[in-house]
Parts: sequence; structure tokens; C-alpha cells
Amino acid sequence: MTARAAAEPYVTEFEATVERVDDRTVALDETYFYPEGGGQPADRGTIDGVPVVDVQSTDDGVVHELAEDPDFAAGDAVAAAVDEEFRTYCMRAHTASHVLYGAGRQLLDDLGYGGFDIGESKVRVDFRTPTEIDDDRLVELERLTNRAVWDSRAVSWEIVDRETALDREDVAFNTKTEEGVTGDTVRIVTVDDWDVAACGGTHVRNTREIGPVTVLDRSNPGEGLTRVEFSVGQDAIDRRATEHGNAREAARGLDTRIPDLPDAVDRLADDRDALQREVESLREQVVEARLSDLREDVETRDGRGWLVGDLPGLDANDLADVAQSMAGTAADVVVLVDAEGAYLAVAADCDLDASDLVEHATDAFGGGGGGSPSVAQAGGLDASADEILDVYRSS
Repeated sequence: MTARAAAEPYVTEFEATVERVDDRTVALDETYFYPEGGGQPADRGTIDGVPVVDVQSTDDGVVHELAEDPDFAAGDAVAAAVDEEFRTYCMRAHTASHVLYGAGRQLLDDLGYGGFDIGESKVRVDFRTPTEIDDDRLVELERLTNRAVWDSRAVSWEIVDRETALDREDVAFNTKTEEGVTGDTVRIVTVDDWDVAACGGTHVRNTREIGPVTVLDRSNPGEGLTRVEFSVGQDAIDRRATEHGNAREAARGLDTRIPDLPDAVDRLADDRDALQREVESLREQVVEARLSDLREDVETRDGRGWLVGDLPGLDANDLADVAQSMAGTAADVVVLVDAEGAYLAVAADCDLDASDLVEHATDAFGGGGGGSPSVAQAGGLDASADEILDVYRSS
């Protein structure tokens, strides 16, 4: 069998002779269907009108999986059609990944190829590099990629001797999949004056055919890897239109222009930080005023001073810190709950054990807690603040 998709990617209709049929699995004497591999999905289409749902490369050649049992048999001539829209998408997406990698060559140190995949609406390229791909570099990757598309760079492919290819320092290899490597030969795809890579996929002949490329996001799938996701074609256009609309809405909401958004956001962040500082200052005043009231209500029981009360505005850890700071100064035993009864903190500077005291509340109201003899806390209590404090108040 002769597989022609990578060599002649623009051919989407052809005639062939059926070599064998095994239920719904069909092999042809030659095919322009691209088999799944190297991160590129299998082509779709039909053979004599029967939908092709999968194409795989096996030791016996390329096989096509049909959606239903075919009427034809081995030796019959058939007409086949590759889904042109999906093929074009894959050609554009695959070539765009090479252009993006070429942009990475200009921005990233010790660059290596870590992986690649074409999805229904987005494409990913895994860069192996010690360079952090921050927001600025992500934007520059997109800018350089679209610039190379605009420059209409020629794209070509050729088969070369394996050793010759391996000796070339400019050729990018996917060492994980060895894409483009077939026996003693390597298929080299070249984007003129931009990128050279070993690759077995389908590509356009000129970068202008790719159309707009929109970088979506980045992530870290593994140590030393940065995954960059992007879209091409209609998805790229739609994403950019959405982002443009969002930017205009944000600018309108901040009463500014899109170019001035960064400064407007900085001013908004400064205002937020100032308000947070003011809120924190007011919270501290409220807490201090409440603590002053609680100090006046310290009770003496069995020779120990007990400070028992609610303290709004603090989380569990802050509540425990305050209780511990007051134990031994304001009272021997300090019992504090937040205003909702969500958290309980107990601190002791005497012969009583704070963790034992916390158990009085958890035994009565459930929840969980623990700590040390000097400070302990609990949460998840099924009770109000007053009900919890009543456990520790004198009867």
C-alpha cells in the first residue's frame, strides 16, 4: 500500500483498488487518508459513500475503519473522498505548530520539542526549555507567529537520509514519538528562514494559508515543560473577537480607552489596596474595642482568671493567636469564638490543658479540634456562639 496524504496533502478525492476487507476494516492499494499519528488526528471522509471513522497505520500498511459493513470486496475499484474541511484545518494547525516553534527558537533558551496535539478547537505544543514563558513571552510568541504568517513564507518537505538529518543542528526532533522518522529516512518540513523539523504530518505550502493564530493559554504538564495552546481559523477569529469585546467592555467600565487599560487597572488595584488597608485598620479597632470589653469581664474561678467571649472578624488561626497572646496577661484561661460560632480557640497559662478544654465543646456539639496544652482550636461545631460559650461560663 502507498500512503500519499503527507506527500500530497491537497488531494482529497481519489480512486483506489481494495486490497482486503476484514469486517469494517479496509485496506486500499493506495490512500490519501492520513492515519492518526505524531499528534495529528486521523482524516475523516468516505469510501464508496461509507463514512470512514478512523485511519491507523499498522505493520501491514494503512487501514481504514468504516462506520458500517461495506458492499465492496477485495479487488473492487472504489471512489474515496477525504473530508476537505477537516483536512485543511489539520494542515493549517500542524503548520502553525511549526511556526510557533520557530518563534520559540527566537525567544527561549535550550529549546527542545516535548510534544504536540491537534484537538477539535485548539492545538498544543509542549516546549522543553528552562526559560519561563511568562505573559510577555506568550504575547511575543503570538506576535512572531502571526508575523511569519503575514510574511507568506514558503513551506516545503523532503525525504533525507536519517544520519544526514540527525547531523543537522537546525532540525527539531520529537524524540518521544520520532515523528517523521521512517526506517533509514527522515521527512523534513521546512518553513523558509524560520523553522526546520522532522515531521510526518500534512502541511500547507505557504504560511499565509494558516490564517490568524490566537494563543490561548499556557500550563506546565511536567518538569521542564511548558504547554502552549493556540487556535487557528474560525476558532482563532472567534476567540480574538471575544477578547476584543471584553477589552472594550472593561475599558468602558473603567471610563478609559483600551490602550490605557493597564494604567487604569493599576489605579484600580491601588484603590483596592488602600481600601483593604483601611478595612484592616477598622477591623483591628473593632477587635481591640471588643477585647477591651472582654478584659473587664474576666471571672475568677478556683483561683484562675477566665476570659470568655466572642470576637468578630477573625479566622481560626487569628483567633487562636489572639487567645494565646492574652493567656497569662489578661487571664489564665482565654476562650474565644467568632461571632457565628464557626471557630473556637482556647488558650491556657495554668495547670489546665487547652486541648482538654476544647473537647468540652466538641463532645457537646460535634465537630473536630485539637492542639497543645497551651493552645487548641475547634471547628464544625453544631451550635451558635452563645451556646458554645455557655459551656465555659460559670453557672
